[in-house]
Amino acid sequence: MDERYLLVINGKPEGPFTVDELKARGVKASDFVKTPAMDDYKEAHEVAELRALFGFAYRPVMPQYFGSFDQRLLAAVIDWLIVSAVIIVPVCTAVLITGDRLIRILLSASILLLIPFANLIYHIVMEGSSRQATYGKMILKIRVCDIDASTIGYAKAFARNTAKILSVLTLGVGYLLNFFNKKQQCLHDMIAGTLVMKDRLI
Repeated sequence: MDERYLLVINGKPEGPFTVDELKARGVKASDFVKTPAMDDYKEAHEVAELRALFGFAYRPVMPQYFGSFDQRLLAAVIDWLIVSAVIIVPVCTAVLITGDRLIRILLSASILLLIPFANLIYHIVMEGSSRQATYGKMILKIRVCDIDASTIGYAKAFARNTAKILSVLTLGVGYLLNFFNKKQQCLHDMIAGTLVMKDRLI
């Protein structure tokens, strides 16, 4: 069955249209389209199928909508809860099983180190992957990207997340910079050259 696309015409979505109908309408690379499987509208050149059929060249799309401070904060809380649960449940189980008091104390204390470390690795792996987002960010529909909206990769994800230490050491001022620039970057975003974006809304 042919994929069908909604097409934005004069600012309003129309259709759905088959690929042949899009061709008959002279769809352009910059026209916005959407299938039922897509979360949001994309320019036609961003859709692999349409690039292959119409010969559109892919052009990096500059982000236009950025994740707000409250979205980022809520995503961070969700991620901390997820990571904490993954660490605390097995550690507490081990504490209950073991009979050695010293081991119980060491296991309990290890949580203070394991959670921050696991949270760092989790953010680097998730944000550096093709998902571009942790589960918290996915729920809030925001993702970490390069300046041209492309995937940042693991090296830049490492730089971004270790730079968060500076945002913390500035007593939170590094995070508050989010309110004072158009791209809503925190200090660690500026250092790593990253953005937190949300998809276009039409």
